[in-house]
Amino acid sequence: MEERQYDLIFICRPDTQEPDIDKLIATLEHAATEKGGKIEKTDKWGRKRMAYVVHRLREGYYVYMVVRSSHGEVVKELERRLKVSDAVIKYLTVRLDEELKRQEKLKRHRERRVARRSRKAASAAATGAGGQSSAALS
Repeated sequence: MEERQYDLIFICRPDTQEPDIDKLIATLEHAATEKGGKIEKTDKWGRKRMAYVVHRLREGYYVYMVVRSSHGEVVKELERRLKVSDAVIKYLTVRLDEELKRQEKLKRHRERRVARRSRKAASAAATGAGGQSSAALS
């Protein structure tokens, strides 16, 4: 089975202490490795203003993680743990490899379309040049 890559972003309550966030991150890393996945990257973005109010809160502590796994059970377990955590107010998981595949497919489609247009333009130019030379011979 191929390996998949996920982006996981979660927001903790703004009053959550740094050691509690570190403990949550360690718990998620342990859960991921236990299920056969790997957390490749963890960035703590810090306390930021949210785009909209969540649970009457206007700010939250943002954490970003990159997760690799060969099956979706890892992400389900991480989401389950985030859902039951009192500190977490919101989370989002995005499967990146699907998005990257879609972008590659669109890129190939564009390249084929450009190649087709250039072939049409070349054949039109050749037909136009051929038509002038036959008219000149008459």
